[in-house]
Amino acid sequence: MCGRYALYGPKSRNRPEALAFYDDEIDFTPHYNAAPTQQLPVYAIGADGRRALTLMRWGLVPAWAKDPAIGARMINARAETVAEKPSFRAAYRRRRCLVPMNGFYEWQKTPAHKVPHFVRLLNEEVFAAAGLYEQWPGNAETGPLTTFTVLTTDANALMRPLHERMPVIIPRAAYEAWLDPANVTGDSLEGLLQPYPADEMCAFPVSTRVNSVRNDDAALLEPVTA
Repeated sequence: MCGRYALYGPKSRNRPEALAFYDDEIDFTPHYNAAPTQQLPVYAIGADGRRALTLMRWGLVPAWAKDPAIGARMINARAETVAEKPSFRAAYRRRRCLVPMNGFYEWQKTPAHKVPHFVRLLNEEVFAAAGLYEQWPGNAETGPLTTFTVLTTDANALMRPLHERMPVIIPRAAYEAWLDPANVTGDSLEGLLQPYPADEMCAFPVSTRVNSVRNDDAALLEPVTA
């Protein structure tokens, strides 16, 4: 599962408030505790065929949904079934995206309580999780929404003690293949939906302050004694 993550940089050298990722920039508010329903930077190919970072709401709302509240239950999509599930299959074919992160949180169950951990890559300050996005047309109460979900897969050896699932992390060399809407070859896409190598990641316990979405500061990333 992936229910919280951090995205705070690296930033553009010219504009401190801009996130530089994949040769593009977007003004954004750094998040150390990004949560569902928030507007977050997501990288996708737009209607003009160009790659761009845009703000989307976390929690996918299918185009056919009557109530956008359904998005709260669709923050993640299982990679194993995403090609068949009615909620995700159209987006999987045509609206794939990259969700930039500096790291994500996972909670380890212990006899006493759940211990939050921050998980990041060893050699990449910012990486991208596989995502899907949808355009919801809106209704009488709510305007149009652009929403996204994060794909998950089986946990690797590092993640397994924390949780049975983990985000699908797309290698930088495969960004183009994942985003390209003309890439409809099932095997080539499925080949990207694998657990990331455990020896290229690290995880450490952090403060239970991360449990509350009201807390969103850099101190959340400081290691603590479990």
